[in-house]
Amino acid sequence: MVNTEHHIIGGTPVEVRWKAIKNLHVGVYPPDGQVRVAAPLNVSLDAVKLAVLTRMDWVRRKQARFLAQERQTQRQYVSGETHFVFGRPLRLDVIHWDKKVHRIELIGSDRLRYSVPADTTPAVRRRWLENWYKARLREHVAPRLEHWSSHLGVATETWGIRPMKTKWGSCNPDKKIVWLNLELAKKPVGAIEYVLLHELAHLISPRHDERFIKVLDDNMPKWRSIRDELNQYPLAAWEDLQTLAR
Repeated sequence: MVNTEHHIIGGTPVEVRWKAIKNLHVGVYPPDGQVRVAAPLNVSLDAVKLAVLTRMDWVRRKQARFLAQERQTQRQYVSGETHFVFGRPLRLDVIHWDKKVHRIELIGSDRLRYSVPADTTPAVRRRWLENWYKARLREHVAPRLEHWSSHLGVATETWGIRPMKTKWGSCNPDKKIVWLNLELAKKPVGAIEYVLLHELAHLISPRHDERFIKVLDDNMPKWRSIRDELNQYPLAAWEDLQTLAR
């Protein structure tokens, strides 16, 4: 059971979620530095406020970093735009034809050819391209998920890909469900590998404790630098994420 409240603490809007957890956690999340607190059920609101206020300098620094972070311009899905596929920048070439179907093709090492019916709108072109991204990411992830599951001795009941506003991935250890952010289709494969390992490690330990960290250290010694690099990549245009999440 989760009880969610919204408060202003130190002049900052904060979402507080009381859960059946052991430790209180204060987090600051992209794209605009939203502050969220996950608190054990027996922790009072006064204790939550004190925890946030004592971390306020850190909260402000995190928020400033998110607001200063580069964002991709909102895409119109027209020729000349740069779109990323597994970390590689590709020039989009949109070709209008008289067929009723669309086709997306990788051309050489630097182009993405997108053939569409002449009357398609940017919204339709966006949806088709995101479906293509989802299929490419699923193709890439499936064998890697099998590899890491076997290597770690864990198993998922199901996994999927969806737009996510604040996380690269998520794991429900009880139900053994893993979700990956659709935006990973645009990131380098090393980053995808890290996110996979991170989420599957939660099937060994649900928390970011020493046991969890040991799984990452043992299997990907440079995971911290990969994580930091991933978090430096431009965020998707917020308008695009809002539309995709509907």
